[in-house]
Amino acid sequence: MKIAVMGAGAIGGYFGGRLAQAGFDVSFIARGAHLAAIRENGLKVLSPLGDFTIHPELYPKIFY
Repeated sequence: MKIAVMGAGAIGGYFGGRLAQAGFDVSFIARGAHLAAIRENGLKVLSPLGDFTIHPELYPKIFY
């Protein structure tokens, strides 16, 4: 199953990141500063359950 996360902020980044870490095929729809930061550094999740970084597939726009 493919999963698309609309918005890669705190909530979308956390849950999408956890799904990707668990092996699901996750893509993120992001824009602006979040898009630039994820492209440059990956998606970083800092959590009491364990920190990790993923380098997900990103889509900057879906609607024109």
